[in-house]
Amino acid sequence: MRLLLSGFIILGTLAIAACGNNSNNTAATDSTAAKTADTAVAAIETNPLKNCYFGDLHLHTALSPDANIMGSTLMPEDSYKYALGETVTYLGNPVKRIAPLDFLAVTDHSEYLGVVDQVKDPNGLWAGTAMQRQWSSTNQDTIAKTFGQFIHGVKTNTPDTALNKKEAIIKGWDILQLAAAKYYRPGKFTTFVGYEWTSMPSAANGGSQNLHRCVIFKGDKVPELPFSSFDSNDPENLWTYLENARTAGSDVLAVPHNSNLSNGLMFDTKTLSGKPLTKEYAVRRMANEPLTEMAQGKGESETSPTLSPNDEFANYEVMETLLNSTIRGKTSSGSYVRQAWGTGQELQEKLGANPFKMGVEGGTDYHSGITTSEENNYPGSHATQDDLAKNFKELLVQKTSIGGEAPIKLSASSITGVWAESNTREAIFDALKRKECFATSGGRIKVRLFAGWNYNGEMTKQGDWVKQAYAGGVPMGADLPAGTGKPKFLVQALKDPNSGNLDRIQIIKVSTKNGKSTEKIYNVVWSGDRKVDAKGKLPAIGNTVDVAKATYTENIGSAELIGYWEDTDFDPQAYSTYYARVLEIPTPRWSTYLAAKHGLPVSKLVPTTIQERAWTSPVWYTPSK
Repeated sequence: MRLLLSGFIILGTLAIAACGNNSNNTAATDSTAAKTADTAVAAIETNPLKNCYFGDLHLHTALSPDANIMGSTLMPEDSYKYALGETVTYLGNPVKRIAPLDFLAVTDHSEYLGVVDQVKDPNGLWAGTAMQRQWSSTNQDTIAKTFGQFIHGVKTNTPDTALNKKEAIIKGWDILQLAAAKYYRPGKFTTFVGYEWTSMPSAANGGSQNLHRCVIFKGDKVPELPFSSFDSNDPENLWTYLENARTAGSDVLAVPHNSNLSNGLMFDTKTLSGKPLTKEYAVRRMANEPLTEMAQGKGESETSPTLSPNDEFANYEVMETLLNSTIRGKTSSGSYVRQAWGTGQELQEKLGANPFKMGVEGGTDYHSGITTSEENNYPGSHATQDDLAKNFKELLVQKTSIGGEAPIKLSASSITGVWAESNTREAIFDALKRKECFATSGGRIKVRLFAGWNYNGEMTKQGDWVKQAYAGGVPMGADLPAGTGKPKFLVQALKDPNSGNLDRIQIIKVSTKNGKSTEKIYNVVWSGDRKVDAKGKLPAIGNTVDVAKATYTENIGSAELIGYWEDTDFDPQAYSTYYARVLEIPTPRWSTYLAAKHGLPVSKLVPTTIQERAWTSPVWYTPSK
């Protein structure tokens, strides 16, 4: 019997190339450490034109109860080592990232944070109890029963009082903080203290509606306890916790994820309690949740083929089965980011504020302790539930698990790119808050987007074009100020050295006027000598993948794409959201790589090839009143 895959565990070139509390301490030691840290921070070089840094803001370890139940053993320190490029042991095998990350937040579930690990401790509070015997069992039926009890408590907001012990949760919270402090290396590698708030109210059909948020703190001054869904499953109450934390000196933000599995609740036009949205709600939501997660292991949340039938690239790693269910959730409204940008503009026309003016980031949401987002280096993501070394042949043909989707449908995805002055908590967090960040499907595609009124097509040929772009316009994540004429855009993308060449850069526009929203996709710059047709469509780049061998060639595509685009369809009376999407040439999916490695046929449940991609945060235009 296999464990369900639930809401917790379901499965210029030079300009862009720069991308790349221990209570036992004495006061004297604290003072010395503070001075040393201040000196180190002061010595960090900063780049006013910003460098690109990559990281993961959504990862679980054995401190998460669901991950622990299904066999994850790695702890936050292991996660940081792996992100830094060190080798760690996962399910008995040595694993290592091909390309280290620049930052990481370990975001274990706040519900029973660290408690299951303590329950299994033979010398801990639960030593010798029936609960310890049950929760430590390796019997698959017992594991499924235990997990079911755990999920039921979260869905119904009825925590087990024997597990929900403050002193145990504080211990788990301390472990997270201490690991983040130990591995923070200002200028070289950034850690964030964080966790996941796991609201998942039941749907009428019994599935769980995903309203989860990852909570990311800027510094190491954090509240005594994380706020969990046991405290409240309403995001507005989470915002109160965040606002109180800021008042106490802890800057913090929350990032919704998996809107694709929210059954329409994530971007609903009413509150969880059923009230219409107000201007106050819109302002408050954006103050607390400036970003949303565009993609992760449980699918992408950009759009779907149903919502965007004219988008030939909409059918990418789509997953729509509700958590803990085999039933497809509501996707007609409230579940996808592109549609939410239009809905937000419609609400802005009515309310005077936009509740969905979100930038984007990406995370893995893996429950392994390792942020394995590389297609050709994917060892699995959910411990014994997708132990590829033991079960890959089974996973190739498995259509469902107890919880719904087959593990093979999980993506090797996603990570966040930020444009920040330095690799420090302050600089990266500030970049996230101002939305100068983007998501990739797992690789390290580097992308920039600028908008202004006076750009021209010659700018990107000049060595200081990025400086000019900042001076004469705004980057991704910003509002385009009032101007005359038509808005102009500069875009640049550089390929991931360990993945395929680039196919194209598109700008996608969502515009709203008189309560109606429309979307349009523009091919802005592309590789080769292809021509767009009268409808603006660009021929496919081609496909060099040898599926049987899981190889491809790079005799198509480009290492860099850079271009200029003017919105000739611009209507100054319409609200507009503009974002860029970068596409690679086709490459093998992780499942294809592993089928070739094991000499097995490819799975018929998933595509054999994919086009990896990146999505920028938007630039917004608001009509003058």
